[in-house]
Amino acid sequence: MTQAPAHAFDTFIFDLDGTLLDTVPDLVLLTNSILEELGYPTRTTDEILSFVGAGVRRLIYLALPEGTPAEVQECAMDLWNERFHEYYHHTHPYPNIPELLDELHERGCGVGVVSNKLQPGVDMIMSICLPDKVDIMYGESPMIPRKPDPTGIQQAMRMLKTAPEDTVYIGDSPGDIRAGRNAHVFTVAVLWGYHHKEDFVAEGAEPDLYVDRPEQILSLVK
Repeated sequence: MTQAPAHAFDTFIFDLDGTLLDTVPDLVLLTNSILEELGYPTRTTDEILSFVGAGVRRLIYLALPEGTPAEVQECAMDLWNERFHEYYHHTHPYPNIPELLDELHERGCGVGVVSNKLQPGVDMIMSICLPDKVDIMYGESPMIPRKPDPTGIQQAMRMLKTAPEDTVYIGDSPGDIRAGRNAHVFTVAVLWGYHHKEDFVAEGAEPDLYVDRPEQILSLVK
């Protein structure tokens, strides 16, 4: 963890997969169930992990064999939308995440989620794993493009009635950091998720701060 800034913040917006929740076990099961139904080889956990972060459609596109026809890709997407609500039994918050969100609220902070998960998936898994822990949550939708587009973070700030200089965006991927930069907020990379520190360096997306324990985020609270 690098030294925290002298300035402190009152709004904390989080990525979801790999930041608040470990969702990969269920993503592996769901992705492979679709591949099997369509008659394609399944993928390893490491392969699917490497596909996570740019939204469901991109995950499916990468999981399918190269050259898969567009109509089959759309069929796979339809199957995902039909089945995602059945795959949550192995998803869980990372250690100390519920306590962190509670503590942020107790200190008077606004707390939100902006994810590349589809909006119905965000709504479902948050209601199961972290019910009533955040004030606002956005996933990909016709109104909210995938990160690193900053629209979701900007909309969350509007709803939380805050400004970029008072806001932190926290994620586990270089794309999260780029989204935070694009929204002109302070960026934090967590090191318990799906990416390593060298990934951020390699992609030229180093955050303002790295943390390896959720409670370190509290050092940023105003």
